[in-house]
Amino acid sequence: MSGALAWLTEWGVSFASLTGGLVTIFFFRRGLPHAAYLVGYLLLLWLVFALLVAIRQPLADSGRRAGRFVIHAADYTIQTLYHGLLLFVLPAYYASTTLTSVNVFFFLVLVAMALLVTFDPWYRVTVQPRPWLGYTFFVVSIFAVLNVALPLVGVPPYIGLLISAFAASLSVTPVVRRASGRGWRAALRVTVAIGAIAATLVAVGRAWIPPAPLFMARAAIMWDVLDLDAIEALPPVVSAAEVRQRGLVAYTAIYAPAGLRQRVSHVWRHKGRVIETVGLSPVLGGRREGYRTYSRKTSFPDDSEGRWSVDVVTASGQLIGRLRFRVVP
Repeated sequence: MSGALAWLTEWGVSFASLTGGLVTIFFFRRGLPHAAYLVGYLLLLWLVFALLVAIRQPLADSGRRAGRFVIHAADYTIQTLYHGLLLFVLPAYYASTTLTSVNVFFFLVLVAMALLVTFDPWYRVTVQPRPWLGYTFFVVSIFAVLNVALPLVGVPPYIGLLISAFAASLSVTPVVRRASGRGWRAALRVTVAIGAIAATLVAVGRAWIPPAPLFMARAAIMWDVLDLDAIEALPPVVSAAEVRQRGLVAYTAIYAPAGLRQRVSHVWRHKGRVIETVGLSPVLGGRREGYRTYSRKTSFPDDSEGRWSVDVVTASGQLIGRLRFRVVP
C-alpha cells in the first residue's frame, strides 16, 4: 500500500497534468491561441526566470530551508508556465508541420519538451540538474511561442521568425550578466550579438521550422476544371495518358490569421526534381475555411511516370504543406 501511495505521489500529478493537457489540446485544436495570452505568459515566464537567476545562488549559499523552498517554488512555477505555453502552441505547430519534410524535427523537439515538463520526475532528473539544458529549454520555448504569437498580430511569418530568434537570445541577458559579472549594458551587448547570429541561423535554416500559424485547411489534386466549388480529389495514382490529355490542378485552401497577407507558391516536382514554380496571389488571412488558391499544369512530358509532388511554400521558402500523387503508364 505504501508503495502504491509513493508511486501515486511521484507520478499521479504528472498523469493528471497530461490528461488535462490533452483535454486542452482537444478543445483548442480547431482554433489558434490568443496573442495577448501568449505574450502575457511569456512576460511572466521571463520575470520569474530573471528573478530566479538573480537569487538562486545567494539562497542556495544561505543553506536556509526557506531559501530552498523559494528556489523549488520558482522552478515549479517556470515548469508550469512551460507546460501551459507548449500545450497552447503545439496544435498550431502540428497543423503547419509537414510530416514528410525536415520541419517535422522541430515539432518533435517541442513534443519532447512538452512531455518532459508534464512528467515531474523526468523533468527533475533531466533538466533541473543541468543549467545549460534549462537555459536551452527556456530559449527554445521563448522562440517557439513568439514564432506563433507574432503572426497573430499581423507580423509576416518570416519576419516573425527572425524577431523570435533575436528576442529569445535577448531573454538570457540576466544569465550572461550573472555569469560574467558584467553590468546590464555589457551583458546586453553580448546577447544582441548572439541574437544577430541566431537570427542569421534561423534565416538559413528556415525550412526546418514549420510556418506556424499558417496551415493547409484543405488540399487536393484534381482534373483541370474551373469549378472550385465542387472539389473532387483524384486517387493517389493516375494514368500518364489521362494527365497528358486532361491536365491537373493543385488546389489548396490556406489558413492564416486575420490581418496577415502572405505570398505563396506551388512548386511542382517530378521524382524530387523541380519542374515548375507557380507564384500565386497573396493569401489573405481571417477566413475560417482558408484562402483558396490553385495552380494548373497542362503540359506533361512523355516520361511523366513516377512520383510527383506539389509543395506549397511561403515567399521565404517555408513549407506549408505538400500534395503527392503517382503517375503510372
